[in-house]
Amino acid sequence: MDTPVTSRRRLLQFGAAALPLAAFASALPAVARAATTSVGSATLRMPAEEGQHVRTFMAWPALSSVWENSLSGVRRDIATVADAISRYEPVVMLARPDQAADARYECGGGAYYGIEVIEISNDDLWIRDFGPTFVVGPDAIAGVDTNFNGWGKAGTTYAQPFANDAAAAATLLSQYGLDRIQASFVGEGGSLETDGKGTLLATVSSMVNSNRNPGKSQDQVEQAMKAALGIDKVIWVPGLAGQDITDCHIDCLARFTAPGKVILDKPGPGADSKWVAVYEETKRVLGSATDAAGNRLTITELPGPDRRYIRGRGNDFLSSYTNYYTVNGAVIAPQFGDSVADGDAYSILRDAYPGRTVVQLNIDNVASGGGGIHCATQSQPVKPPAA
Repeated sequence: MDTPVTSRRRLLQFGAAALPLAAFASALPAVARAATTSVGSATLRMPAEEGQHVRTFMAWPALSSVWENSLSGVRRDIATVADAISRYEPVVMLARPDQAADARYECGGGAYYGIEVIEISNDDLWIRDFGPTFVVGPDAIAGVDTNFNGWGKAGTTYAQPFANDAAAAATLLSQYGLDRIQASFVGEGGSLETDGKGTLLATVSSMVNSNRNPGKSQDQVEQAMKAALGIDKVIWVPGLAGQDITDCHIDCLARFTAPGKVILDKPGPGADSKWVAVYEETKRVLGSATDAAGNRLTITELPGPDRRYIRGRGNDFLSSYTNYYTVNGAVIAPQFGDSVADGDAYSILRDAYPGRTVVQLNIDNVASGGGGIHCATQSQPVKPPAA
């Protein structure tokens, strides 16, 4: 298998530093609302992902300088994911204008619902992190722009270009005529996991980090997240800074399946001891936590595969089943070639999401870059009916 040059799980040198946010802020679409969860008279809140979606947004991998000779394989994986999702809901694929025709050809028309390619320039495929994080209320919706700054790696030798990605959330919302809320914190969608009832899971390592939010205390970051996302309570887990480009995003670690119910990623045999320690500490914290309603959490472990038996190789290969994505009527999840672990993951996800079809996909090229299906997708939720 080809190995990408730049990885989300390993900080690899990539030439000159990417542009800081200030360098392209003036190019963003017109007016953003303040960091508040009100649009008109509606109070908005980040919904649970398993709610109904209008569509799924994805992004076409753009840069050969990032993926080198893996780019074609990564694009095949992204087309495979888009096709699978299009069996359950519409897909919109962002692509650079000069790559849009290729994206349309590779993605086809969609299996049942359409795959629409729209011309918005991007740098990489991780739209979960740079796209808008949606909040909804009675007959209202807006997108929160979390000020993507390339995972805080700008100004270092470990950066990759991100100026187009950072502008994409505002451009996308403008194109769809949706309100934009500019958050007063810097972060990524992969660092935000909610039950839809006011509880948020997040890692300290990713959010309370000087590479995103310099000079801000944990409490200040928490208040900013609550204000932008309509959150009542944040459950913080420590995470681990500096060991992957995301500083340990929550969406590879712990996910809500319903209010009070959490799936916890358990590293499989052969996993690095540092990630085992992260799992153990996360389990300890979640085991004593309560949600916004005051309820204790029920934890279901989702064991990873044995790394001796997976197809992918290398320390950066993301062998996490927890980076799955829920769509209308289905769960889109990875499989890695360890037949026993793949089967166990299928059963655990089927039981966690009764009534949904579990679809497992080979995404080895994407996973070799340290990301997964959840990282490559972002849902636009259905607006709740008017009160």
